[in-house]
Amino acid sequence: MYLTSEVKSELFAKHGKSATDTGSAEGQIALFTYRINHLTGHLKKNHKDFNTERSLVMLVGKRKALLNYLKKKDITRYRAIIAELGLRK
Repeated sequence: MYLTSEVKSELFAKHGKSATDTGSAEGQIALFTYRINHLTGHLKKNHKDFNTERSLVMLVGKRKALLNYLKKKDITRYRAIIAELGLRK
């Protein structure tokens, strides 16, 4: 399994407020980014896997919605998570 509970808690500890704070926007964006990177690698090997492609598009949409929310609420937190994860808008 690519996403164990240790990996999740590490992501939330690094990008969220704490390892148990799973509701913060930064933590969720980091988790979505990790999952998007994994699915992208899977699709490079299995280009005809259309269910995974649909899941990837849905995850990208969720991440975009969270980024837009964070941008409206607190622009400094938005800029920090963009720089930290290496995303571009």
